Amino acid sequence: MPRLILIRHAKSSWDNANLADHDRPLNQRGIAAAEDLGGWLASRGYAPDEVLCSDATRTRETWEGIAPALPSAPEPVLKSALYHAGPDVMLAVLRHAKGNVVAMLGHNPGIAEFAHRLVANAPPSDQFGKYPTGATLVVDFPGPWAEVDFHQGSAIDFIVPRELVQ
Repeated sequence: MPRLILIRHAKSSWDNANLADHDRPLNQRGIAAAEDLGGWLASRGYAPDEVLCSDATRTRETWEGIAPALPSAPEPVLKSALYHAGPDVMLAVLRHAKGNVVAMLGHNPGIAEFAHRLVANAPPSDQFGKYPTGATLVVDFPGPWAEVDFHQGSAIDFIVPRELVQ
């Protein structure tokens, strides 16, 4: 059964007004949140064998913060198509996935809409509707990636970084 770990990038910095949006890095809160997400994924046994990642700096840095907590974390496959992608583009990218457990990192507003359209029933969280930075959905599908479609997924887990702060 294919599993998707859908991650919105962690909190990014707006400190340098001269940087293009694509090049904005994570801020300190985002760096900490990415590390916390890695710990959460590891504690639940959610380890991807493939990572499809927007090529933006903040998505790459989010994965770099998550990966050290996961055994055998794969190198991300950078996909420019995932930068500010809408749900249809994200679905098309996912349909070409090769792994059994795939992590996909992207951006709002597309990733929030994608998450909502993927699942048959939303997870019981008031944050799911907002899909804030660092929001992570774990969803299982009944068939192979090539046949994945909207409203087929079963939400297994959902977390936002602020829920991980002790």
